[in-house]
Amino acid sequence: QVQLVESGGGLVQTGESLRLSCAASGRTFSSYSMGWFRQAPGKEREFVAGISWSDGSTYYADSLKGRFTISRDNAKNTVYLQMNSLKPEDSAVYYCAADSRPYPVEYNYWGQGTQVTVSS
Repeated sequence: QVQLVESGGGLVQTGESLRLSCAASGRTFSSYSMGWFRQAPGKEREFVAGISWSDGSTYYADSLKGRFTISRDNAKNTVYLQMNSLKPEDSAVYYCAADSRPYPVEYNYWGQGTQVTVSS
């Protein structure tokens, strides 16, 4: 089992940056691939970014490449999502997820989410 707790959400203005954190507890963090997802009101949850446990490779939703960066610190059991040049359409609840597979399509463990609101 892995427990995930997100933090760092809040209210920002268009063009500003925000860094989300997800702290993991439980089994060995370094053995889990991590992902970020988001869900806006009335919309389906969508993939944002992922980072593999096996080689540290990262992958992103095409629409977010260049603005968002995922990273991990295995010593701190934490994964981060750096979000730059934020837009109102980035407003959503952001979820952290974990899975033991190296390149998961689906994730087994989820956090409770953190709200990000970008004002225009």
